[in-house]
Amino acid sequence: MSTLFLEPLDVLFLRGNKLFGDAGSFGEALIPPWPSVAAGALRSRMLADAGVDLAAFARGQLEHPALGRPSAPGPFTVTAFYVARRSENGRIELLLPPPADLVVAEHDGKQVTVRALKPTALPTEAGIQSSAPLPLLPVLTEAERSKPAGGYWLKESGWRQYLRGETPGAHDLVKSGELWSFDHRVGVGLQATTRRADDGKLFSAQAVALKQGVGFIAAVRGAEPPTSGTVRLGGDGRAAALHAAQLDWPEPDYNTIARERRCRLVLTSPGIFERGWLPTGAAEPSQNGVPFELHGVRGRIVAAAVPRAEVVSGWDLAQWQPKPAHRVAPTGSVYWLELDGSVTADALRQWVDNGLWRDPCEDAARRAEGFNRCMLAAWSDGR
Repeated sequence: MSTLFLEPLDVLFLRGNKLFGDAGSFGEALIPPWPSVAAGALRSRMLADAGVDLAAFARGQLEHPALGRPSAPGPFTVTAFYVARRSENGRIELLLPPPADLVVAEHDGKQVTVRALKPTALPTEAGIQSSAPLPLLPVLTEAERSKPAGGYWLKESGWRQYLRGETPGAHDLVKSGELWSFDHRVGVGLQATTRRADDGKLFSAQAVALKQGVGFIAAVRGAEPPTSGTVRLGGDGRAAALHAAQLDWPEPDYNTIARERRCRLVLTSPGIFERGWLPTGAAEPSQNGVPFELHGVRGRIVAAAVPRAEVVSGWDLAQWQPKPAHRVAPTGSVYWLELDGSVTADALRQWVDNGLWRDPCEDAARRAEGFNRCMLAAWSDGR
């Protein structure tokens, strides 16, 4: 596996799936960007380095040993894509949005607390009922009511605590304002035929200006991507420098998870699933939970914290048309699983390495772009 640090050299236009360009429209930035942003930048650079005729490759007339063809991707796969920052001594720190089972709150505008949701069975004898299809609901217990606060990111130290089943503290958080700022830019719509400015078609777009040392970390498997030079990253092809990176990737204790036979499944990239919010491998919900089986790991999903669904699309450069829009489970969605007694640490590790895809893969193009990636975390609260 190759690990790369992508360091922007300019502001970035990290666009989502909302149309803009009409007179008076506004293009909002998407942070964190989809992993397909990294996949497209690296694959384009690899094709250019190999001297491939891009038009012929787009038509499917040429095949790259690592990238395959547009209709049949090769072994190249983005296995991780995170916001990261590099300190003066060269150490790279991962930064992640807090998982959905962590609630960050501000008190009196000063004190910040982090609390975790706990899967709880509703006391139906007390008349409390729910239409939720799972036997347990993630509940936040608190002595005083508080309002969740946004704009916080989880440092690598907090992510390692989280994987161990511990709740991070306020010192494990960083505000997005310390990582980037937004720069509003004005654009001009062009005539499709003459490529000249069209009268009355001014629009604005949100550019992302990352702070010094802040960039993105990407892990690639199945290919040897370039480790120096630049790539075109995001909309308008703004430059980002490539650097080879050494990183001690955080991992859970797979042996402990296998022994305790339960865990939390956390999405580290958007999930494109046949059953909507339920991950690949899930069956029909039953009274005892949702049966789950994928890559030799069996169990049942008993609780879930899944934010509002998002939509992933993109632009297909080969076909010069929009990619199909997918309704996805957002990054940070959490599923609590009770595992079968036959599960092993090696099986759990292999499951995470493969991602939430079947074999053979149902969407090789999206798999190569880095979607459906996940991590396991300990589920350490009392039964």
